[in-house]
Parts: sequence; C-alpha cells; structure tokens
Amino acid sequence: MPSTTSSAPGRRRLGATLALLAFAQLIISIDYNIVYVALPEIGSGLGFSAQDLQWVVSAYAVAFGGFLLLGGRASDLFGSRRLFASGLVLYAVSSLLGGLAESAAVLVGARAGQGIGGALLFPATLTLVSTSFAEGRERNRAFAVWGTAGGSGMILGSLLGGVLTDAFGWEAVFFVNVPLAGAAALLAFVLIAPDGPRAGGRSMDVAGALTSTIGVTAVVFALVQGPESGWLSPVVLTAALAGALMLAAFVAVERRSADPLMPLRLFTNRDLSVGTVVTFLYMGTFGTLMYFLTVYFQGVHGYDALTTGLAFLAPMAAIAVGSQLAGRLATRYGIRPVLVAALAAGGVGAVIVAATMATDASYAALIPGLLVLGLGQGAGYTLMFGAAASGVAAADQGIASGIVSTSQQVGGAVGLALLVAVANAGLDGLGGQALRTATTDGLRGAVLIAAAGIVATALVALGLRKPRTAPVAERHERTGGRSVMHV
Repeated sequence: MPSTTSSAPGRRRLGATLALLAFAQLIISIDYNIVYVALPEIGSGLGFSAQDLQWVVSAYAVAFGGFLLLGGRASDLFGSRRLFASGLVLYAVSSLLGGLAESAAVLVGARAGQGIGGALLFPATLTLVSTSFAEGRERNRAFAVWGTAGGSGMILGSLLGGVLTDAFGWEAVFFVNVPLAGAAALLAFVLIAPDGPRAGGRSMDVAGALTSTIGVTAVVFALVQGPESGWLSPVVLTAALAGALMLAAFVAVERRSADPLMPLRLFTNRDLSVGTVVTFLYMGTFGTLMYFLTVYFQGVHGYDALTTGLAFLAPMAAIAVGSQLAGRLATRYGIRPVLVAALAAGGVGAVIVAATMATDASYAALIPGLLVLGLGQGAGYTLMFGAAASGVAAADQGIASGIVSTSQQVGGAVGLALLVAVANAGLDGLGGQALRTATTDGLRGAVLIAAAGIVATALVALGLRKPRTAPVAERHERTGGRSVMHV
C-alpha cells in the first residue's frame, strides 16, 4: 500500500531496507567473477580437465539465466520477501556445498545451485527496489544505490577472489558467501515489510514455467558451450534447436493461458520493451569489457590476479560516481536523456580505451579511458533497470524484473561469444611477442566493436518515453518536500 511518510523512523527503516537490497545485489555481482582467479587451483585440486573447467563458471550462468523468468513470476505470486529470503538461503547452502566439494561433479552442482538461488534473488531484489520506493526522485535514488552495488561488485569479485585464494585457498571463494547470504536472509524478516496475501484466483502457469525454463536454459547452454565445442558441434546445435522450439512453445502457451507466466500484454509498455532491448545490448557490449580488460592485463602485461583486481579500482570508483550521479540527473531531467548521454559517454570511453591499448602501454595511459567508460557504465546500469520498471503495475513487477534480467543474461552470453571470436581470430600457431601483439590487436578490435554497439544502444534508448513535462524535483518541491513511498 502506498503511504505518505516523512518521519525519521520511517526513513531510517527504508534506508536500512535499501542497504539490505544493495547488499544482496553486491553478493550476486561479486559471485559473477570471484571464481575466475581461483579456477587454476580448483582445476588442479578437484581434477577438472581443461575442457570441463569452464563449467565452474558456465553452470552458474546457465542455471541463472534459465530460471529467471520462473523466479520473477514466483516473486509476484508468492511474495518478494519470501523469494528474496529463499534465494539467499539457497545461495548460502550451495556455497557451503561448493566449499566442501571433493569432486568436480559436486562443485558444478553447487555452482548450478548458486545460479538458481541468484535467479530467485535477483528479480525479487529488483522488484523490492521498484515497489518500495515511489516512481521519481525516491526510486531514482534507490536505483542509484542498488546500481552502485551491482557495478562495483563485479570488480570487487575479481579483487576479493585474488585475496581469498592467495590467503586461504580456492574453498574460501565459496565459504565467504555462507555468512553473508545467511545474515542477509535473516535480516530480510526484520527490515523488509511482510508480503501481502496472495491475489485470489492466481496460480503458477506450469506449462509456461517448464517451456520457458527449458528453452532459456538450452539457449544459454548453447551460447556458453559454443566457443568451447564449436558452433556447429552436435551438442551445441541440438541445444540451440531445442531451446528455440521450447521458446516457440512457450509463446504459444502464453497466448492461450488464462494466468500466464509472462503476460504478453506487458510488452505494450514501451518503456519495458525498449528497456529490455537496451539491457540486452548493454550486457552484450559493456558487460563484456571486463573480460577483455582482464585478458589484456594478464595475457599481454602479465599481471597476477591481485594486481589485476587492483587495476580495476579506478573504473570501480568511476562506476560508483556514475551510478550516484545518474540518480540525481534522472530526477532533474528524466531517465531517457540521461541514459542516452550515459551510453554515449560510455561509447567514447570504450574508444579511448581501445586507442590506448598496446603491448608496451602503461597502466596510466589507460586511466582516462577507464574513467570515462566507468562513468557511462555505472550510470547506464542504474538507469536501464529503472527505465524498464517505469509504468509496470506492482502485481507484475516480479515478472517484468525476470524479463529484463533474462535479457541481461542472454545479452551478455551472446555479446561475449561474438566478441571473443573477434578477439581470438588469427591467434592460432603464434607465440612469444607475435602472440602478444596479435592478442592486443584482437582485443582492441573487440573493444571497438563493443563501442559501436554501445552507440547503437544509445540510439535504441531514444525509443523510451519522453520525460514528463513537470520534472519530479519540481513536483516534489510543490508538495512541501513530502515523499510518497511504498512501505
């Protein structure tokens, strides 16, 4: 229920709730990258083959992407707080299992469990941000805090993974999640308002849940396995075809369902439709650049894991500044112009980074480009989710969040697969200085293509609805400074 509150206790409670939601987003973001630097030790410790080691990463990505739509609709049906706490508990249990794993199969299963936990947690967290704060100034600020945690967490994951692995071994990158996720799950029942009663007559669309989960999981599997097995390999082609058929069946089911998992009417909301495309393109461009920078730092300049993590501190600071600045500017000027400007700035930053990448370049030469890139990346990440949530009814915020976050996962997988192919072209048979030079050239080409994609994303973002004629800040002042928030 929306209510008007200006009391200090009410604000403090909302502030604590937002801190918890941002903390949960930080956990999700950290876990994307925290295992990367531990992969060599995991491989030798558990006897992974070189080909199978990728599944320490891929099992998480496949499960996360495949279950997001289900997690989003479950948040609408069963309550966001319940799904938030359930996702965190599953995260904690799976992390404990991963840290205790003594075989490759158990560890891969634990990573899949973490992915499913994330698929429950992410849309629930996004829904709680959207529904706990009124659209406009309050929601923009909330998304700025949430976006800062998400953008910074991906870089912190690399740094934390290096520190923990060096100090305590690979198991620590799993064990660290247990107290963090466990404490957050307990705090959910203290800080987040209880879920309301379930709407009468609503039920889970089982056919839609099965077809969407199988379809998206198969597509994501094909995307992450393609670079390893070959795009024309039987396993990849079979998964891609099965995924396409399941998704076609999913759309047919949704058209006929009385209470669909993903109501197709949602796509009549222009902000949600455009925001979903923007998110897909953002992750296929911005979302891949950390991978290429990591390869550049380690493969070309020979940085170790800890040094690589430290190298990301400059863009992490820029991401945090961009996220906070975006919330303020969106309140004043509206989401669309600020998002377009942020994406354009990010494209310029990517071009500067590409221009300064060389086998003999210093880290200092990269800093200007990294800072501009980080500002655009942080602002864009914050605003694209806020744009997609605009105008969506509270009862549909969960599935809307699931749609956007599924687009995020698939977009990242598609972008990485395509750009890795560009970066790795022509590297076979090379060694020594020739390999370093060719690697740098390939990485530069991939970053430039990503920059072009970022500019295309800015053009797509022009399709968002124009800002309202009266800025939110002015309306806020006319109400005497009162804030209307959902509590």
